[in-house]
Amino acid sequence: MKVVSEAPRSLEVPAPAVPEVEERKRRMPWWGWALLAVAVVGAMGFWRARSRPVDPAAAFQTAKVEPRRITTKVTATGTLSALVTVEVGSQVSGRIQELLADFNSEVKKGQVIARLDPQLLNAAVERAKANLVAARASVTKARVSAENSRKQAERSRTLRQQQFISQADLETAEATAETARAEVAAMEGQLAQAQAALSEADVNLRNATIVSPTDGVVISRDVDVGQTVAASLQAPKLFTIAEDLRKMQVHTSVAEADVGRLQAGMTATFTVDAWPGEHFTGTIRQIRNAATTTQNVVTYDAVIDVANTELKLKPGMTANVTIVTAKKDNVLAVPNAALRFRPAATEGAPPEGAAPERAEDGSRVLYVLRPQALSPVPARVRTGLTDGSFTELVEGDLHAGDTIVTGQAATSTGAAATAAPGGMGARPGGMRPPGRGPF
Repeated sequence: MKVVSEAPRSLEVPAPAVPEVEERKRRMPWWGWALLAVAVVGAMGFWRARSRPVDPAAAFQTAKVEPRRITTKVTATGTLSALVTVEVGSQVSGRIQELLADFNSEVKKGQVIARLDPQLLNAAVERAKANLVAARASVTKARVSAENSRKQAERSRTLRQQQFISQADLETAEATAETARAEVAAMEGQLAQAQAALSEADVNLRNATIVSPTDGVVISRDVDVGQTVAASLQAPKLFTIAEDLRKMQVHTSVAEADVGRLQAGMTATFTVDAWPGEHFTGTIRQIRNAATTTQNVVTYDAVIDVANTELKLKPGMTANVTIVTAKKDNVLAVPNAALRFRPAATEGAPPEGAAPERAEDGSRVLYVLRPQALSPVPARVRTGLTDGSFTELVEGDLHAGDTIVTGQAATSTGAAATAAPGGMGARPGGMRPPGRGPF
């Protein structure tokens, strides 16, 4: 057996791949590079925003000084009514027998619009006539008696001259004659009373027929057929007649703070709910001195005459009245908010350049953004008319186009945050909050 000995083979150990592994480990993935790029861009943007000059206007709400129309107005509410309104009543008591007019009826002066039951009134007339006849008879009787007494007295005087009767008998005859004459006067007085009673009964009978006292339109009827009206204390109201609905008036309640600005002859406009969007025009006829106090609020009645040719307006409508008291065109004006704005204090100290709101001479102060100025500059002005939103500038170092401050910016948290809305100090609507990642 032949044994062949072979030399042992050497084991080949590959070289360690340490350098290649380390190179792979040091290689950065793509998303890492993306994160690094985003961080670099953000840092550069933040640095540029911090180094950018701060715009003072970004921290404030501003407006421009512009020419505009300023109109001062007085507003009030009122009630429409006819220029002349007549309440038709009854002077006598009785039962309504007939109604010849109704709501919205057009009537003429003297036209019969209602009748009362005349039975009792006719009876009163007949009774007055009978009393008149009796009174006339009494007068006739008294005159006959008086004539007889007069003759008796004359005979007694003749007999006394002839000494046929005593002086006492003569005096008695003369007294009887005087009494008879007085009785005639009394009966004549009763006759006059009877005649007056008959006239009154006739008038009451005529008043049972109700007629219209004027031309107009019936706007109210307060009775029905068969209803009894009593005129013992006051005349009951049967109808309300508007003389002419083509001429109306508005009674407005003007506050005492505004009444001093109104004068007779001023033009007023108003609207009513029945015709939305349509404006009606009238003229102030009178400002009444009688005040009305309601819950400690004092108002005065300004009466406005209104033409109602188209009969659109009706009595009782509520009118929202506007009266222009002054108007100026093309004057420099600022928003009223600019006159109210004051810079905020810092740590309890008054702001730099702050001025009192109103000086002793009546001037006002507002704040202007001047070129190259880092903060608003106070400017003192004199004001004129105001319409509640804008105020006229009468005097002051302001010109058209100047930028004035009306308020603090609602979103400003600092100059840097406002000046760099897209940087680290702000959160635009399209960015995610910090901590949510870049995507």
